[in-house]
Amino acid sequence: MPNRALKEGSRPPWVGLAAAVWVLIAAGNGSNFALYSPSLKSVLGLNQQQITILGVANDIGENVGLLPGIACNKFPPWALLSVGCVFCFLGYGVLWLAVTQTVFGLPYWLIWVALVVATNSTTWFGTAVLVTNMRNFPFSRGTVSGILKGYAGIAAAVYTVIYILALKDSDSKLLLLLTLGIPILCLAMMYFIRPCTPASGEESSDHVHFIFSQVAILILVVVLMSPLAIPVKMTLFPAAKKRNVPPSGSSDHLVPKEGESTPADSLLTPSSSATTLGSFYENEDALDADMLLAVGEGAVKKRRRPRRGEDFKIREAIIKADFWLLWVVSFLGIGAGVTVLNNLAQIGVAFGLENTTLLLTLFSFCNFVGRIGSGAISEHFVRLKMIPRTLWMTFALMVMLMTFILFAFALNGVLYAAIPLLGICYGVLYAIMVPTVSELFGLRHFGLIYSFMGLGNPIGALLFSGTLAGHIYDAEAAKQSSSTCVGPDCFKVTFLVLAGVCGLGAILSIILTVRIRPVYQLLYSGGSFRLPQASGH
Repeated sequence: MPNRALKEGSRPPWVGLAAAVWVLIAAGNGSNFALYSPSLKSVLGLNQQQITILGVANDIGENVGLLPGIACNKFPPWALLSVGCVFCFLGYGVLWLAVTQTVFGLPYWLIWVALVVATNSTTWFGTAVLVTNMRNFPFSRGTVSGILKGYAGIAAAVYTVIYILALKDSDSKLLLLLTLGIPILCLAMMYFIRPCTPASGEESSDHVHFIFSQVAILILVVVLMSPLAIPVKMTLFPAAKKRNVPPSGSSDHLVPKEGESTPADSLLTPSSSATTLGSFYENEDALDADMLLAVGEGAVKKRRRPRRGEDFKIREAIIKADFWLLWVVSFLGIGAGVTVLNNLAQIGVAFGLENTTLLLTLFSFCNFVGRIGSGAISEHFVRLKMIPRTLWMTFALMVMLMTFILFAFALNGVLYAAIPLLGICYGVLYAIMVPTVSELFGLRHFGLIYSFMGLGNPIGALLFSGTLAGHIYDAEAAKQSSSTCVGPDCFKVTFLVLAGVCGLGAILSIILTVRIRPVYQLLYSGGSFRLPQASGH
């Protein structure tokens, strides 16, 4: 396929960013499991343990994105979006057939696989648009990441509103929307999401455009947050009559072939900071050279390993301590957050709340605010003070620690205070991890490295949600001689363990922040991002 060279700073990158917003809202389809899982449970005759395992399948599909991470360097964005459309159609199509009983007797394992396939469409959609836009806007990575991940975070609220107002709480109609609506939307946006040649330097107009985007987002947040007056009223006037709702169950190649060049090559050209970077890394062990056989007359040439801030291959990244520190911090923090998200309905019932759908909406809005806000705030301080973005992960983990302690003590009215805090922190962890990966390990193989980072999410869901929370909940329910647990003891031990998990994550995040501070001092020493020298891959 011929390379498409576009004028630097031209309109298509912004058109692609706007289209990406719609795709990422569609990519939030994995958040709908709590809405239709009661129908799966009743129609298929499943018990709570089987529903929990389906929840793990939902998390696995939503977060295991190694294949799209590899594919984004070999195929254009439209190819990845096409795969996501097919997965969405097939996976949710099977679930729709099961819930509507169009086909009887579908085995449990097929439902599990269908759920993995359906939610795995999220990784294909997300990788295609995130990698493309991060490369199109290399000088505004934090802001772009915050905007895109923010809209992915608000998807749960969007789907919940559609589910209640337009679909009239119909699970079968929701699954039909996911089966047909998402592929149609993504196919319509496919043409606009394409790689473009970024500007050779940061432009002042970009800053103005991003400010306009964030102001528009704030207006949107104000409008969409208006329904939260309902839980506020419920908190201030607990005796008010509440409606009973049954508890829910849980384009072009960006990387060239040999000898070819593409628009993305501009991201890899040496910058004026090369000399400074060289002086900084003189004391590092990274100067150990690999001996490579040259394609010639038996000649041998040396190639040094990449340094932090340059382009890493996945095999080079996974031998770095900073990689695993970031992975573990994300695993601990996001794993703790997803445990609450997966058990949000049961937590609401345990605390005596009847309408648990409100909790999902509240969490989603605050998740959105955390993602948008952390992207903009971290971008501001990294340019102004060269503060590593991981410092904000540290703050988020500390707040999560205190939030879980509040959960454990089950104080009166704590639910409506703790859920927003947790949603914001959960969004911060997601949004900060994305630009941090690109700044430490480069953009050339960003898709694969970012996808590898995401493997911690389903592992955390399996350990903390499926094993820890599920086991303790069932044990407490057995003491009450019921399948449903009510009272603060249902999740008390789980919350205390998660508080310890977040405390450990905060400590490791501090260590990581100290380690990478010199890297950020060099990358942002001029007040804006400076592309480091390519490492010669």
